Order: sequence, then structure tokens, then C-alpha cells
Amino acid sequence: MTTALPASPLQTLGPLSEDAVVIIGAGVAGLGVAWRLASAGRPVVVLERDAIGSGASSAAAGMLAPTAEIEFTDDVFIDFRRESHRRYPAFVAALEADSGLSVDYRDEGTLLVAIDRDDAERLHRHFKHLRQFGLPVEWLTGAEVRALEPWLAPTITAGVTVPSDHQIDNLKLVEALAAATRRRGGRILTDVRVTGVQVDAGQVTGVVLGQEVVKCQTVVVAAGCWTRQLTGLPPKLTRAIRPIKGQMMSLRMEPEHLLSRVVRAPDYYLVPRRDGRLIIGATSEDVGFDDNLTAGGLFELLRAARETLPMIYELPVHRMWTGLRPASLDNEPVLGHTRVGGLVMATGLYRNGILLTPIVADTVADAVLQGTNAPILAPFSPARFE
Repeated sequence: MTTALPASPLQTLGPLSEDAVVIIGAGVAGLGVAWRLASAGRPVVVLERDAIGSGASSAAAGMLAPTAEIEFTDDVFIDFRRESHRRYPAFVAALEADSGLSVDYRDEGTLLVAIDRDDAERLHRHFKHLRQFGLPVEWLTGAEVRALEPWLAPTITAGVTVPSDHQIDNLKLVEALAAATRRRGGRILTDVRVTGVQVDAGQVTGVVLGQEVVKCQTVVVAAGCWTRQLTGLPPKLTRAIRPIKGQMMSLRMEPEHLLSRVVRAPDYYLVPRRDGRLIIGATSEDVGFDDNLTAGGLFELLRAARETLPMIYELPVHRMWTGLRPASLDNEPVLGHTRVGGLVMATGLYRNGILLTPIVADTVADAVLQGTNAPILAPFSPARFE
């Protein structure tokens, strides 16, 4: 008796139509673009090296924090993040309708806290900076902070409420995007290792799967930090994307939830989920593709978080994990058409992947459909690295 060999990805896909779009990577960026393209009637195939959302999308905490993370610069990236945040409610409504799934979008806001006097001085400078943008933030005393979140440490000296910063369950977001893409006719293949993009005379002609080539004329690279390992792309572009490791953990708050909203301290954050999980994150380590958990990284997370929420030492550990965030050389996204015909980028989202999901889905899909980058993508064009 002979055992039939599994079909190769090329056999599974079959020949693609001329207008088919191949997307490399099934994280939130790739799936968001796929859903928008499929909704517009464009044939689309997503190829994922592991499981759906197995990279940075699943490792994230799901914070939507364009306000809390505003730095002392007034650049277009701030406006880009805020615009994506503005699109989120409509994006979620459409996604939940198409997928039939909830993504647990929560709008209770975020609480920034200061642990000591130095923290309070830095937080107050940040508060004044946010007020300059006309944002609805409020300064709180330590007592007022604990009135909002009674389980927080009595040593907290001050806080700032940021009602406009929300959260979403990133795992449910990935699941919904995949379901919506399939319902709209898009195909998603997992455990397919794309090793490169085939380019002839400055035009995409296919994607390389080891010894096989899938012929196509349009490719969207949404491979996260693995973009760096794809052949056929402009070398300066692939070298511009690097992995930044983050170590995270989740605890169980059941039966009583200790927090009602996201709490951010200077170097870490606490994100409560409706199902009783409390996510603590995250480190930022430039260590290449090393995705190992380390004792030091986890210790620092727990030590720092305990200063804010002493009760965490009594909570059972649910899970520990790492994620490799795709960061560009200037830490800003890499989006839109490249100088290679048919090659479109959707990567370099670094710490903002979940926040930027709506605007990346919309603008990159539009770039594919229109054949050109919209002006909003100009600051994030791949050409700055090519």
C-alpha cells in the first residue's frame, strides 16, 4: 500500500488569474489588506509561513494608544496613528458584520501612573504636552488614581486619564480578519514558506516557494520582520527591517478582576481582558531573531509591575511568550508601492501594528487597487530605503 504525498502549495493554489494578489504574511497587516481587497472583488491569496497570526500580531497586547504614546515631536506619524484610531469604530463594526465574530473592542480609556517623584515630574511634562494637542486628558492625584483603580499601590503619586486610548483583543482581531477574508472569497494557506519574490526586468512575476514559483504580477509583503529573509527585494529595503524582541506574560485575575482599564507606567503596561487575563508587557530588545524567554526579562516585568499592582504576586501565571516586532531603521512604517512594479509593502509597524490595522488595510489595499500610493502614504514610502 502506498501513501499519497501531500499536495505542494503550487498544486493547492493552481494557476492564479492575472489580477490576483498574493500577500506574504497572515498577521493583522496582511489579513487586513486581504479583507479589503477581497471585499472589493479582487482575487487574493494569503501565504503564511506558520499559523495565522502567529507572529507579532498574536504577541501584542492590543492597546490602541495614539495619545499616551505621543512623544515630544510633532510629526506626520502622530497624525497617521491618530487617523487610524479615528477609523477603528467603523472598522470594527464592518469587520464584526463580515466575520460574525466579536473582537472585544473596549473604550474605557487608559490610565497613566507615576510611581515616585521623578515619574510624576516626567508625567506632568507629558501631560502638558498632550494638552497642547487639545486632547481630553486629566491630571489626577494619587488618591484620585486609587479611587478609579482601588487595587493600585498606595505609593502611586499621580496619574493622567486618557479616555480616548482604547484596547482590542488582538487574538480575536486576527481570527475575525481571517474569517472575514474567507467569507469575501479570499484564500489563506498556512505552513507555506515563501522564500522570495521573483522579479524580471523590474516587474514582479511570482513568489518563490523553495523550488517552486507561483506566478503572479502583484505581491504585498506583510511578512513582518521575516521580510529581511526574503530574496528578490531591493537589498537596502530588506536590510531596513529588523526584529525587536518583546517578552510578555499574562496572569489570571479570576475570580475578581483587579483592573477595569489599561494602566501604563513609564516602562511597562497592564492590560486587563474580560476573560480574566491580565497581560503584562513588554521588553524591547534588539537581539536579532532570538525569541527565547529569559529569566531577567520576566523578572523585570514582574518586579516593575508589582510596584504598580502589588496583588500580582498572588495571581497564577497563565502564559509567557515573546514576539518579534518588525521595526524599520527609522521606526516608522514601510507602506505602499516600491520601485519594483507590482511589489507593495505593508511592514515595519513595530509597536503600532494593532493600532495601525485599519489605516494600513485601507491605504495599502487602495494602493493596490489604484496602482499608486495615496499622498497619506508618502512619508512612509519604501523609496526612502530603496
